[in-house]
Amino acid sequence: MDFFFNELWKDSLGLFIVVALLVVGMLGAVFPVLPGVFAIFIGFVVYGLFFGFFPLDATFWIIQTVLLIIIVVAEYVITSVAVKRSGGSRASVTGTNVGLILGPFLIPMFGIILGPFLGSLLGEMNTSKDIRHLLKVGFGSLVGFFISVIFKLVFQSIMVGLFVWWIVYK
Repeated sequence: MDFFFNELWKDSLGLFIVVALLVVGMLGAVFPVLPGVFAIFIGFVVYGLFFGFFPLDATFWIIQTVLLIIIVVAEYVITSVAVKRSGGSRASVTGTNVGLILGPFLIPMFGIILGPFLGSLLGEMNTSKDIRHLLKVGFGSLVGFFISVIFKLVFQSIMVGLFVWWIVYK
């Protein structure tokens, strides 16, 4: 009987940690201060540590690693392309990325939106003083941010869905 409760406790703890990491990962698609896709990937590793790696074969890890790389690269490429297409310079791309990270800390509640916008404006002010151009670049950074959030939500959902499918049906 004691063995059963120890196993039940271990399994419950493992499941709780895995689900928590998956939730944090999904929230990270929207809130850049959270680890996002890396939390999801770590959730897979934690599952293996608690329940065994046997259902998660090499194909699973290759697919998940490729998806992780695609998400990480696409996040920056999408934002950079959106800022550049709106006429932004390299400095505005850097400002956007800095704003994505610092915005939520410096401007609670609204920093997730204002951070990239203000970051791109401040970065672009090095090359232009035209308010219309600055606003166009600022809104371009927001468009890039929203597109990257949608992209991350879709691809991270695919990662989680494949994980669930792999452990239930594989």
